[in-house]
Amino acid sequence: MSDLPVLFEIDGAIATLTLNRPAAGNTVNQPMADALLDAAMRCDTDPAIRCVVLTGMGKLFCGGGDISAFADAGDQVPVFLNRLAGTLHMAVTRLLRMPKPLLVLVNGPAAGAGLSLAISGDVVIAAESAHFTAAYGSVGLTPDGGMSWLLPRHVGLRRAQEIIITNRRVSAEDAATIGMVTRTVPDADFAEEGARTAQMLAHSATASIAGAGALLLESASSPLESQLEHETRAITAAGGSDECQAILEIDAGQRRGQIAHVVGGRADQAAQLAERPVGGRDWHLVFGQDQRETFGLVTAGFAPYLTPTPLHSRCHGATDRAPCSRTGR
Repeated sequence: MSDLPVLFEIDGAIATLTLNRPAAGNTVNQPMADALLDAAMRCDTDPAIRCVVLTGMGKLFCGGGDISAFADAGDQVPVFLNRLAGTLHMAVTRLLRMPKPLLVLVNGPAAGAGLSLAISGDVVIAAESAHFTAAYGSVGLTPDGGMSWLLPRHVGLRRAQEIIITNRRVSAEDAATIGMVTRTVPDADFAEEGARTAQMLAHSATASIAGAGALLLESASSPLESQLEHETRAITAAGGSDECQAILEIDAGQRRGQIAHVVGGRADQAAQLAERPVGGRDWHLVFGQDQRETFGLVTAGFAPYLTPTPLHSRCHGATDRAPCSRTGR
């Protein structure tokens, strides 16, 4: 096995970054931070890469900073931490700002800066055996890796305060419930689900995903009117992209054929949907949740225009076929 601190592998349009210090719990030292920055810069600038996966080698995702390296620094700990955190933060910035989706596969426990990396993805899938701890208070340090910025946005200020200040261990199940991660999967299914999701993201409209991600990142600090203007500029730019133009050029006959394949040859539904805008508000009346998910995978070119879970179906009491109790639609 390679002794490189970060493994960088490309499979088609997917780049996988694997934290590779399993004997040390994948803790971050300066060589790992340097390697992660190099990998992040390559992912950011290589147009052939359409999805980036971040995961850990072995049983842990990442145990945070390498405490033994801190101790070795002696009275130069402030200088050491300044360089280590600065390098790590440049890598985090690249990963968060790059114009392609970041999928984090949390294969095991994450602590300290490892928690920060774990929650940095556009999509975060955690194995059921994973758990999360801030851990900074136990070594007399403060958060880094973007935790103070990311965690409140995902779980709210009060929960972030509790997690960071009390060092409470958060299980994978609880992390999904409060929004730290996207979802959890059984350990036995983890690798397969990670690969499936990476393929889905790599074959989606990357420019659309990048634009949506940028809008979401700036939304917390942007007034409504400014955010609406940003949305106008973003959707205008997206409309001129090659991906969008290619999708819009699909004619009704081709669309009907794709839909008929997904719904099992139910031509009446296919014909009905082919005359409607893809992803329109009535699509959820025809497709069940499992069919919508399948459609999103099989016809990846339509992905930006599908609504796998329509907004009003997320309302309390709504189902695939019942109207939302809040909107009546």
